[in-house]
Amino acid sequence: MTTPRDQATEPIDPDVDLSVPARRRELGRGQASVLTVVALGGAIGAAARYGASLLWPTAPGAFPWTTLLVNTVGCAVIGVFMVIITEVWAAHRLVRPFFGTGVLGGFTTFSTYAVDIQTLVQSGHARTGLAYLAATLLAALTAVWLAATATRRLISWRTT
Repeated sequence: MTTPRDQATEPIDPDVDLSVPARRRELGRGQASVLTVVALGGAIGAAARYGASLLWPTAPGAFPWTTLLVNTVGCAVIGVFMVIITEVWAAHRLVRPFFGTGVLGGFTTFSTYAVDIQTLVQSGHARTGLAYLAATLLAALTAVWLAATATRRLISWRTT
C-alpha cells in the first residue's frame, strides 16, 4: 500500500518526468511550435478585441455591450470551429491551438467580464453588474450551442 509520502515522490504523469533531462528536451521540442502559434493567435485575437473596444467604448457605469458582444461572437465562432475540426476536417495539429486557444482565447475576454462586474458593483451599479453577469453567461452558452447545432445541421444537409 502506498502512503501519501510515497505518492508525493512519484511523478503525476510518468510520461512527463521532468527530472529526466531527455524528457525535458522531448517536451520542449514538441511544445515550442504550439506555444508559438498560441502566442501569435493570442496577439491577433487581443488586437481584434482591443479594436472593438476602441470602436465601441463603454462609459463608466454603463452596461458593457462591447464585451458582451465580443464574448458572444467568440463563443459562436468556437462552436462552429470545434464542429468543423472534430467532425468534418482533419486539421493540422497546430490549427486548434492557433485559432481556438490563441485567436479566440485572445479575442474573448472573460477576465474583462469579471472586472466589469466588479467595477459595476463597486461603483453602485449592482443591478447592472448582475444583469451583465447573467446576460453574458446566457448569451455565451446559447451562442456556442446554437452555432454548433446550426453547423451540424448545415453539414448534414450538404452531405445528403
